[in-house]
Amino acid sequence: MLEADRRQWWRGALQLTAVLAIALIAASYVGLLDYRKLADGLPAIATLMGETMPPNFTEWRNWIKPLVDTLAMSIAGTALAVAFSLPLAILAARNTSPHPLVYQAARIVLNALRSVPELIMGILFVAAVGFGALPGVLALGLHSIGMVGKFFAEAIEHADEGPIEAARAAGGSRLQVILHGVLPQVLPQMADTAIYRWEYNFRASTVMGMVGAGGIGFELMGSLRIMLYQEVSAILLVILAMVTLVDALSSRLRHKFK
Repeated sequence: MLEADRRQWWRGALQLTAVLAIALIAASYVGLLDYRKLADGLPAIATLMGETMPPNFTEWRNWIKPLVDTLAMSIAGTALAVAFSLPLAILAARNTSPHPLVYQAARIVLNALRSVPELIMGILFVAAVGFGALPGVLALGLHSIGMVGKFFAEAIEHADEGPIEAARAAGGSRLQVILHGVLPQVLPQMADTAIYRWEYNFRASTVMGMVGAGGIGFELMGSLRIMLYQEVSAILLVILAMVTLVDALSSRLRHKFK
């Protein structure tokens, strides 16, 4: 037993060493360990930070509607994702998928949706439907389907088989088994996932505005383009305050679902 523990310890140490080595190689490759280059950039960073102070809030009234747009964009995008993720997750879970081919197809769809960054989707939807919040909602929603659907499917796959077998033994159809044997077990996890995704989508929706999808990010990009750095810092502080409020609200919601 002692020898087995020793081998396990050495195996873990070797794995940790390999991970650290890969991380150091990657950091060196991208220049993160180039201390001279980093040190040379510090004066420019200090100068830029000085130009952002003090924050200029004189235009705060013009930011209220973009903030509301950003909040609405994140809520609508998350709702769209949850609505489409649930049926896709049922098809992408081994214990609820009707056929292996359906399972593989659903997994491919989820992989494809989350492989394209929401920023790229935002650019494409802006080109397709024009400026405004709609392309941001579509981009956030479609990308979120890939992530939320994956987590939903994994939650379904980890559901306890006892209630599922009981529903089948009672003569329930496939839909009844899912409704009465699977979903009651995983709904709290799904609610957690949806709330976390809403937090992420609120932050991501500010980036959507930078590509023309409306919201407070559009105002931020406008100030950056004309180099109003004091206004930029004010908008960033407003975004920080909103993110803090959203995080606090989501924490309360998660607590209620436990």
